[in-house]
Amino acid sequence: MTRFWEARFDTWNVQVLPGDIYVTAEDELISTVLGSCVAACVRDPARGIGGMNHFMLPKPPSTDLDGASARYGVYALECLVNQILRRGGRRSELEVKVFGGGRVLRGGSDIGRNNIEFVRAFMRDEGMRIAAEDVGGQCARRIRYWPRTGRLLLLQMPMDKTVVAVESKPLEREPQAGSVELF
Repeated sequence: MTRFWEARFDTWNVQVLPGDIYVTAEDELISTVLGSCVAACVRDPARGIGGMNHFMLPKPPSTDLDGASARYGVYALECLVNQILRRGGRRSELEVKVFGGGRVLRGGSDIGRNNIEFVRAFMRDEGMRIAAEDVGGQCARRIRYWPRTGRLLLLQMPMDKTVVAVESKPLEREPQAGSVELF
């Protein structure tokens, strides 16, 4: 995780990398870039507590004996929700937004699709409704999330371009329902 001042938004930005989880009650921004990975943005709107995770695979392979790593959705989602609850959040109040799961490689298994199916099943099984999502397809995503307010900016990027090249020519899309602002 990297924390830096983001002058454009006049706030601190915490960059969440694969395998990271970050929860805050501060008025700051959390960001990440996703390909086949999935990020869940979860918050308790009434208490202003929320966070994000960034997981790579739904569950650990059988060779990973303990599986206690936020690289895996099963662990990352439990940890994210539990950290919010420990800080005073209420499970019944949680708002969930899910992003990522792009198809990075053609042919072979679709890791992104597996991640999407996993996060949807996890939320359903835990009784949490997904309020907004932008998943699948053949694009990478950059997200910026303000857990205190629930504001989220989403930029879709071609999978085959570097982030630097894409930043100069963002894809334009119309905003969709669910409190996600596309830029």
